[in-house]
Amino acid sequence: MAGRVKRPARQEESIEKMRLQTGISELDQMLCGGFLPGDAVLLSGGAGTGKTTLALEHLVNGATQFRENGIYLTFEQLPAQIYRDSLSLGWDIRKLEDQNKFRLICTSPSLLLETGGGESILSEPIKEIHAQRIVVDSLSHLAMFTGHNELRGELYRLIMLFKSRGLGSLLIWENNESYGQSTLSTDAGISFLVDCIVSLKPVEIESTIRKALVVWKMRGSDHDKRLREYEITSRGVEVSAPFSDYEGLLTGSPRKSVTEQAASNWAMAFAKNK
Repeated sequence: MAGRVKRPARQEESIEKMRLQTGISELDQMLCGGFLPGDAVLLSGGAGTGKTTLALEHLVNGATQFRENGIYLTFEQLPAQIYRDSLSLGWDIRKLEDQNKFRLICTSPSLLLETGGGESILSEPIKEIHAQRIVVDSLSHLAMFTGHNELRGELYRLIMLFKSRGLGSLLIWENNESYGQSTLSTDAGISFLVDCIVSLKPVEIESTIRKALVVWKMRGSDHDKRLREYEITSRGVEVSAPFSDYEGLLTGSPRKSVTEQAASNWAMAFAKNK
């Protein structure tokens, strides 16, 4: 009977060592060690969920901890704002640029599209710093300059450029989710083009807004499928425990799990009869 071909232990160990770690320990654990090399990752979330912070932390940690230099390509923010926000988190990306470990590229979607999908804009910086990571902020902004069908073609060309250069890419997508709605970023037909999808989502629990992170898919690797709570702190993104006590978080109608509710009812009854 035909079965799954098991990789030799050394090959498995080699793949694990090649993974692109984010440097956010709990997220790397969710990813079973990090993103696979050369993968295109879609980072999806609404406004204020910390997409830019996570993306910058991924690049900064790559350059400072793992000797993997990175490029931040943005259509939305001015350099001064990115430098300022990074410093507030303790990341001196100007210094990393001086050390040829980081490049910040601010351009317009129209210019990127006019120059062969970024070939002429990105080729030189990639060579200069021997980049292994790249962030694109954001595909949503790029979509404003293309038609619905054209976006998939342009994105495919961009991803293939990154893969051919050996770059692991983190592609930001703003999905404009409102509280209580759960829609994956498929409206542009791009989810099947990427290898991994990480989603950031605000959830309301007991009249308090909290943040949830989930890995929707990861080709070629297992991953943690639970929703985990995270916070944006003065040090960056901090991922904590899963939302084990609640169900229905993605539907917008969270409720305590059956097990948790039963335990609570038992505790209340015990206290009343004590």
